[in-house]
Amino acid sequence: MEQRTVRDTVRGLWANDVLPSLSGLVEIPALSQAFDKDWARSGQLDAAVEHVREWLIARSIPGASVEVVRLGDRSPVLLLDVPATAGAQDKGTVLLYGHLDKQPPVGGWSDGLGPWKPVLEDGRLYGRGAADDGYAGYAATVALEAVRAAGGEHARAVVLLETGEESGSPDLPAYLEHLSERLGRVSFVVCLDSGGNDYERLWLTTSLRGLAQVHVTVRVLDSAQHSGLASGVVPSSFRVLRRLLERVENAETGEVTLAECTVEIPANRIAEAKATAEVAPGAMGKAFPLYGDTRPVSDDELELLLNNGWRPTLSVIGASGFPEPADAGNVLRDHSTLALSFRLPPTADSAAALAAISEALTTDVPYGATVELTGVESADGWNAPDLAPWLVSALAQVSDGVFGQQWRGVGLGGSIPFMGLLGEKYPEAQFLVTGALGPDSNAHVPDEWLHLDQAQRVTEAVAHILDAHARG
Repeated sequence: MEQRTVRDTVRGLWANDVLPSLSGLVEIPALSQAFDKDWARSGQLDAAVEHVREWLIARSIPGASVEVVRLGDRSPVLLLDVPATAGAQDKGTVLLYGHLDKQPPVGGWSDGLGPWKPVLEDGRLYGRGAADDGYAGYAATVALEAVRAAGGEHARAVVLLETGEESGSPDLPAYLEHLSERLGRVSFVVCLDSGGNDYERLWLTTSLRGLAQVHVTVRVLDSAQHSGLASGVVPSSFRVLRRLLERVENAETGEVTLAECTVEIPANRIAEAKATAEVAPGAMGKAFPLYGDTRPVSDDELELLLNNGWRPTLSVIGASGFPEPADAGNVLRDHSTLALSFRLPPTADSAAALAAISEALTTDVPYGATVELTGVESADGWNAPDLAPWLVSALAQVSDGVFGQQWRGVGLGGSIPFMGLLGEKYPEAQFLVTGALGPDSNAHVPDEWLHLDQAQRVTEAVAHILDAHARG
């Protein structure tokens, strides 16, 4: 496939077709269903789907179809179905994945920026959903167009854009089951909802952590009492919570202590982490805006990579039952609630981990206090299969011809539920989980931005890899 034509096609389409439409997508406050309980009535998810649907139809790819799929009251899925080129009808289906729903806007955006305000500045497109991952459907489509423009080959390709990823993809299993016969034999999966440790090379996400979440409430009183009169007699609900947390996490080290939450890290993933530490030294330790004199949990880059990709962690992500300090009276509160988010190793059994967590939090509770568990959920992680020879060769090609740097693999500390689902459903498929996100792209937080050059290089790389799959 002629490389200059691929590059020129990608660059031209990004500048003239993608950027205007992607900027329009940023303007739509399409909050994921977990953050907009009334999403069906507000219509913002539907607006995002319609915005991209119109763009896809305007592409006029020969033989392609565009469809919005709806199952009952589930959030919709947008499909672009592109037939195989002449020589690749027997190569199965390539499934290219992205999502159109967004995280909440949150406050604290820099002057001149805002979640629903697309701003193009210094090669960056700012705005919520630009990088995570509104660009993905555009990039996948442009890659297919570039293959065709350069005389390349691609298998039948289905671009699937869901609208519930930021809520944990609760509706996706039903859609996969519904579309199973239509998708046919999926031989290659491309997911663009990821990224890496710099913007210099193609990064493959080789594993994703699973999760277990629970809201734990400790109740000690029928009603709150004067703290001076009740303290020393009635146990503090927060102290009971602290003791329960000590059962699942070592407060000194952050180690999650339940055996069901840990696994032996595979040797190939340790070797991969060592290689990543060599090519991007200090990237993990410098990836986040630590405040003041705060230090990372380790000075060893390898340990940070393994912590983030393969070791369980606990984050307390929310609380209730606590008044604001300015409003706090001298009161011993009747209850305390914490939202606990456990990230689990990619190969851990999330259901078993959740059961162990639940047992630890509810058995033999100090002082006989009442413990209630709500908001309980779990999802398995994903560990990529070994790369097929054709994919190894294609990655070497795009490393040299597109990036000028050797590709690298890295485990991602977050979760993409879709990958675990597809890994189970299509065990023979190859996976390319990559994207334009970098360590400072600000996904989920203020000032989210898309690195446009990296997004275009990733698009170009995907085009070449699609051609390699068809010929492999």
